[in-house]
Amino acid sequence: MDILNQTGRYFALLLKVFSKPERHSLYMRQTFNEIENLGIQSVGIVAIISIFMGGIMTLQVAYNMTSPLLPKTLIGLGNRDSLILEFSSTIMGLIMAGKIGSNITSEIGSMKVTEQIDSLEIMGVNSASYLILPKIVAVVLMFPLLYILSVFFGIVGGLIVGPAVGAVNITDYINGIQYEFNPYYVTFSLIKCLVFGFLIASVSAFFGYTVEGGAFDVGSASTRAVVNTNILILVWDLILTQLIL
Repeated sequence: MDILNQTGRYFALLLKVFSKPERHSLYMRQTFNEIENLGIQSVGIVAIISIFMGGIMTLQVAYNMTSPLLPKTLIGLGNRDSLILEFSSTIMGLIMAGKIGSNITSEIGSMKVTEQIDSLEIMGVNSASYLILPKIVAVVLMFPLLYILSVFFGIVGGLIVGPAVGAVNITDYINGIQYEFNPYYVTFSLIKCLVFGFLIASVSAFFGYTVEGGAFDVGSASTRAVVNTNILILVWDLILTQLIL
């Protein structure tokens, strides 16, 4: 019953969030601020994680190719398809749920427990729409871009690590990442990114907006937000893979 109650409150909050904005210019300015805070400031960690992820995937594929009959181009191919289909969308989604999600929950939760949200309501401002809508728009817009950067840096990571340790030469690796490229894989993962971005922003904002108590409760809400967002990302990854791919 608690799950049904939470689900109902979540959708009720979304209805409030997507109501008509009072001042579009204010929302636009707030959205650009959130794009910088939640998206652009995440580029660094996405690049670092993706480089190591691509390097590790390249080594694992290379070390598991025990048959001499298999061409070395499969190493680049395996790394490319793994990054495009799963790692750069789902794994980055799980990581961003921890970074972006906890940030959103703690920010809104702190405003909730210090009664700043109540002050906005008293002034006649739709606090849910003003605080949450720009965050949802910013994360949904930025997540596909972060995914593209993740794929790029992951492939570069494999290009650096593979030849450096002698697992594959540069020519075979580049031939592998160019072999039978399927653009639909990118389309599929971009759709996943839009869904994951919405889940990360909306679920995290919900836990922050509905928190009650003090600073300790804000920390607990951040933990619950990250856990629930990760579970939902994996569930929707399974659903979208079955429906689309």
